[in-house]
Amino acid sequence: MTHLPALLEEHDLAGALEWLETQPPYAIADEIARMDAVESVITFRLLDKDRALEVFEELDPVDQQQILQGLRDQAFRDLVENMDPDDRARMLKEAPAKVAKRVLAGLSAHERQMTAALLGYPEGSVGRYMTPETVALQQDLTVGQALEVVRRRGAQAETIYTLPVVDRGRRLTGVVELRELVLSEPGAMVSDLVVTEPPRARATDPAEDAARLMRETNVLDLPVVDSEDRLVGLLTSDDAFEVIEAADTEDVARQSGAEPLERHYMSVSVFRLSRVRVMWLMLLMVAATLTVSVTQLFENELNAVTELALFVPLLIGTGGNSGAQAATAAVRALAVGEVRTSDLFRVIWRECRTGLLLGCMLAVVGLFVGSFFVGWDIAGVVAITLVVICAWASTVGGTMPLLAKKLRIDPAVVSAPMVTTLVDATGLVIYFTTAKLVLGV
Repeated sequence: MTHLPALLEEHDLAGALEWLETQPPYAIADEIARMDAVESVITFRLLDKDRALEVFEELDPVDQQQILQGLRDQAFRDLVENMDPDDRARMLKEAPAKVAKRVLAGLSAHERQMTAALLGYPEGSVGRYMTPETVALQQDLTVGQALEVVRRRGAQAETIYTLPVVDRGRRLTGVVELRELVLSEPGAMVSDLVVTEPPRARATDPAEDAARLMRETNVLDLPVVDSEDRLVGLLTSDDAFEVIEAADTEDVARQSGAEPLERHYMSVSVFRLSRVRVMWLMLLMVAATLTVSVTQLFENELNAVTELALFVPLLIGTGGNSGAQAATAAVRALAVGEVRTSDLFRVIWRECRTGLLLGCMLAVVGLFVGSFFVGWDIAGVVAITLVVICAWASTVGGTMPLLAKKLRIDPAVVSAPMVTTLVDATGLVIYFTTAKLVLGV
């Protein structure tokens, strides 16, 4: 089948309409995200009203803003009015003031009130991602009465699979699954089916923590409460997936020494790609001057035993790779909750032993390979250095993310390139110091 961009380029309107009618919303959203501003709006206008809303909610907030800026007033109002409040709040978070004002002005009083309430929560909190449109049940209802409430109010809710149970003060007492209600006798009491003390999150908690809690506890929806345990909404599984995906994408970008992209990779200009990478590269380049300084400091030793220079790339490469492996493992373990900052000294001890073991294994290989090119004395220096460098690099790489977390810095900022650059410089100090002690140069 011909792809949508080719159909638009050939001005094949009938073919484009046929393609849009046969593709699922997520596939259309992916194509729109790849387009420039003009093409994306043209494509979006080809969709009928109901399908347009489905596609719109699949787009990232920055792409949604681009679409809205190209729509006329009535189409604009219809679209923003029918969005889920949590999706609308996330879009407005990064929208220009002009777009945000236009969106809020086009909403009904009820929708505007819900959106304003979500925007009142801290950025990155669960409150920004939850849906306030829930079906809450009173705990003194029968199953038949509860199902009647679901039928009456379910159409206005984003999800009905998880039903929060509340008391008269709207304080959360538990949850009940729709499946349990359907399979129970109409005369049974909801209070007999409710799961008390379910996993929950405060509206001000970080959204990433709440999303990972959902994954750990295997729940479809997570109740969100205020400081007095009153129900304020639900974090749904689709929003939790988006939170985790965004967090992982940001971590991967920063671990590689770059800022995360806000838009689809294929729609970002080359200039933008360069801009998000250049600052880190400049920082790392400046940091790499440490390596030059260390080499200059030990210039006499290099002149005395020129064979030492042969193994500099091997040693700093091995040390950098060892540190990068440990840093990546630590950042990931922190992200999924396997490691806490209180585990700092346990991680130091663990990574030090791991590095020593790795260094010993590599030293055996380095000893025999080194002796093939140079004498056993220099090969011995290389072998000893490999043991020390691997132990040092693993310890540094494994602990720097935890120290960053303690200092309230994103652990991903302590990226593999930064650890590698630091280990390169210190690795040379270890190498030349070992050579001085062993060879007496």
